[in-house]
Amino acid sequence: MQTESFFSLSRACLLALGALLIAPSSSQAQPETLRVVMQTGLRLMDPIMTTAYISRDHGYMIYDTLLGLDSHFEVRPQMADWTVSEDGLVYTFTLRDGLQWNDGAPVTSEDCIASIRRWAEVDGTGGALMTLVKEIKPLDERSFEIALSQPTELVLEGLSKLGARPLFIMPKRVAETPASQGITDYTGSGPYRFLQDEFQPGIRAVYEKNPDYIPRDEPADWTAGGKVVNVERVEWVTMPDQMTAVNALANGEVDYIQQLPFDLIPLLDANPDVTVKVLDTLGSWTFFSLNPRQRPFNNKLLRQAALAAVSQQDILDAMVGNPAYYQPCAAIMGCGTVNGDETGKEWIVDSDKDRARALMEEGGYNDEPVVILQPTDVALFSTQPIVIGEALREVGFNVQMKTMDWQSAISNLTNDKSPAEGGWNIFITGASMAIAKDPFGNSMLATDGLAVTRPDIPAMLDLRMQYAKAPDAAARGQIAVEIQKMAMDEVAAGPLGQFQVPAAFSNEWTGFMEAPVTVFWNVSRAAD
Repeated sequence: MQTESFFSLSRACLLALGALLIAPSSSQAQPETLRVVMQTGLRLMDPIMTTAYISRDHGYMIYDTLLGLDSHFEVRPQMADWTVSEDGLVYTFTLRDGLQWNDGAPVTSEDCIASIRRWAEVDGTGGALMTLVKEIKPLDERSFEIALSQPTELVLEGLSKLGARPLFIMPKRVAETPASQGITDYTGSGPYRFLQDEFQPGIRAVYEKNPDYIPRDEPADWTAGGKVVNVERVEWVTMPDQMTAVNALANGEVDYIQQLPFDLIPLLDANPDVTVKVLDTLGSWTFFSLNPRQRPFNNKLLRQAALAAVSQQDILDAMVGNPAYYQPCAAIMGCGTVNGDETGKEWIVDSDKDRARALMEEGGYNDEPVVILQPTDVALFSTQPIVIGEALREVGFNVQMKTMDWQSAISNLTNDKSPAEGGWNIFITGASMAIAKDPFGNSMLATDGLAVTRPDIPAMLDLRMQYAKAPDAAARGQIAVEIQKMAMDEVAAGPLGQFQVPAAFSNEWTGFMEAPVTVFWNVSRAAD
């Protein structure tokens, strides 16, 4: 789960800051404002340049998408409708009426094509799709076509993806910015407008209703349907201290908390003015990466031994505590998803320490140190390293814990040196199941040897492309099982279970969407 480091401010400073940010001015009438506490502060406003969830959520505020995805995983029109040729090789997209940018210019097919190309430069699904694309060309101002070298479902899946780095449509002049370079023009055509003059990086982001946005007529469902804006203004307020945020919600100073820490749920559960609810029922998974370039985990038998030693139940009990919010799962693409195969469950979910010791002996483990990175400032990922360390010590690994803040841990991942030279062996993180549910969105299956966190598995890359070219859902399902088998045999990642993080919001508001992404359309004041 992409998470940014929290500020080390005192409680008193945080309370003062929160009061400053949410206090309305008495000098003039204020528009109706929804005040929300996001998981972290917004710093990077280019949702194509990063997979950080906060930047993605910002993208959904100010941009629109060509296609939407509903709660049945059905792709539906959003900005555009489409037709497909009989041979499945040509997709024709036609923009709906009334689409325009904040500056008054109409959205055109050239804007869409430039946005697709920029997105595909860096997105896993987009990159795979482009290997099968012969041509993308405009037909007129409002329509364009994508011609393929062979049929693939990646066209609709890619253009409708809602996890990290969705395809947000930007003006051509903006989309022509290289994907490696951040944009500075935030002109959008989405339901809100970004108020750049009120932006305080990492502290506050402000949005106002886009008066020119015309929502679709269908009911809202995930990112599909009508994005109806009922609130004049939305303010994202950063409160790194979660107790401060909980107190602010209880006192009516903010209206919504995106992620409520598990240990603070009891503080709001009994409050009659507040609702605690899981809005992302698909949830997330937590997993550990084993550095395949350094001993001992350059040996897959020792990677298997580490995975076999760990109990998911122990991990989830320490991380979440309440079984209502977690479930063990061996599927690398997630339980409850279309690709939720659990091959290997018998030794992945429950600890099998005898198997672990046998694998260590077979793999020739020679007391090499195992350095585990432990972030101390992100509650979601601070307990797993401790539990994993204890389990590995029990079977005979020489474990060394390396504590640091989250940003330092992330930075350390690029250190390709041995642990003795400042490198690492184990890193724990997580990701949304909305991303992990397919072989392209799931970054741990991009086993091309380019990332320090993943082994080099050429056969896995071949399976992914077979999946992209599969003629139907049944064929995809069979390939997904083969991907699960290979991923667990090679230990591309170590699944540690799935979990759901509840949101909390004031009962004065209604309409918060149940979806794998956080959006603020269709929210309104509750009826008296």
